[in-house]
Amino acid sequence: MKMITLDTSKAAQFLKAGAVEAFEPQVKAAQQALENGTCPGNDFLGWLHLPSSITPEFIAELQACADVLRENCEAIVVAGIGGSYLGARAVIEALSNSFTWLLGDTKNPTILFAGNNIGEDYLAELTDYLKDKKFGVINISKSGTTTETALTFRLLKRQCEEQRGKEMARKVIVAVTDAKRGAARTCADKEGYTSFIIPDNVGGRFSVLTPVGLLPIACAGFDIARLVGGAQDMEKACGIDTPFAENIAAQYAAVRNALYQEAGKKIEILVNYQPKLHFMSEWWKQLYGESEGKDNKGIFPASCDFTTDLHSMGQWIQEGERTIFETVLSVEQPNRTMLFPHDEENLDGLNFLAGKRVDEVNKMAELGTRLAHVDGGVPNLRVVMPELNEYYLGQLIYFFEIACGISGNLLGVNPFNQPGVEAYKKNMFALLNKPGYEAESKAIQERLAGE
Repeated sequence: MKMITLDTSKAAQFLKAGAVEAFEPQVKAAQQALENGTCPGNDFLGWLHLPSSITPEFIAELQACADVLRENCEAIVVAGIGGSYLGARAVIEALSNSFTWLLGDTKNPTILFAGNNIGEDYLAELTDYLKDKKFGVINISKSGTTTETALTFRLLKRQCEEQRGKEMARKVIVAVTDAKRGAARTCADKEGYTSFIIPDNVGGRFSVLTPVGLLPIACAGFDIARLVGGAQDMEKACGIDTPFAENIAAQYAAVRNALYQEAGKKIEILVNYQPKLHFMSEWWKQLYGESEGKDNKGIFPASCDFTTDLHSMGQWIQEGERTIFETVLSVEQPNRTMLFPHDEENLDGLNFLAGKRVDEVNKMAELGTRLAHVDGGVPNLRVVMPELNEYYLGQLIYFFEIACGISGNLLGVNPFNQPGVEAYKKNMFALLNKPGYEAESKAIQERLAGE
């Protein structure tokens, strides 16, 4: 099987000669700290060798649960937020037909995502949609008290029980949660739900290859063994003993940090030319933003879907402030073939494209844009996937994860915590008069009164 490749040549040219190679000792030390468990956040390194620890028996256990849901549900709602849903959604959206909603697919259940917002209209519309559906729920929450997900699960649990009865609800509601603690664990044990464990040493944004991601992906009908296989091969390819020049994760971490530290590039735009990869970018943004954005440091992760966003963001990227670089995610071979048609009248002047594959036009748009952006002062890295399938998505996921761990260590931050995320929650709970937040509530009211 082929492997994902990385081209850094159009980024390294913006650095002094030897700048990337100069990072080799730091990168090796950063990766060694991960391996030795001596880095900050070392109690959250369970993802590091997770792919190679997944057994065929565990895959079979997940698949058996997925089969029960698939056999008994027209729709399955994945309730979770952040890392509890983005990875699964990224893979499912990448592999699904773009028009699944309109096809009336009777083979596979519709996979829905909720618990990732507090939109009243969204939740009302979701529950309306489910009123005449045989649906199930995968509730993904380590604590069971995350506001967005807990609120959604309350609504869905009640609706499922009312529509399908307690016995069937018990069969089609699955909990992915902590092994022993938390409201979600207590509920799962009390109701008798099938449950899977979120490992204590794996943070949410690194949890795609746990039941958090694997179970929903299996429910959607995709091959999770193949996904894990891709991750396992990338784990080997990016191992501690792989030479720096051959380790694409080490190279990616080195180049992006060299651009940040030495060339003043503060923003990384993950660009794709395959619309199915939109949610892969969303997952990547959380992975890098939540891991690196600490201590007033960190590259800001942004994303664009090209060529679509060239018509809205292209001008800024080409001629705006030169604090950006791009990482282009390219799929070498599409899964379908479509030729550009000939038109006798040729009113649009595009007959010069007649007979060419649409993907060839897309690839020339990609190449032309990369050349223009490099000429405009935007360094470009290019990650190439041979095809869009489970195996290469597994590779891509682990590549970004290990590179993120190395990169966070290079920055000198703890890549595995997220203390800043708690600030808004404290304010929200105080404003909602949650018990235990009386002092914070009083302080906020006094502050608001003075503004």
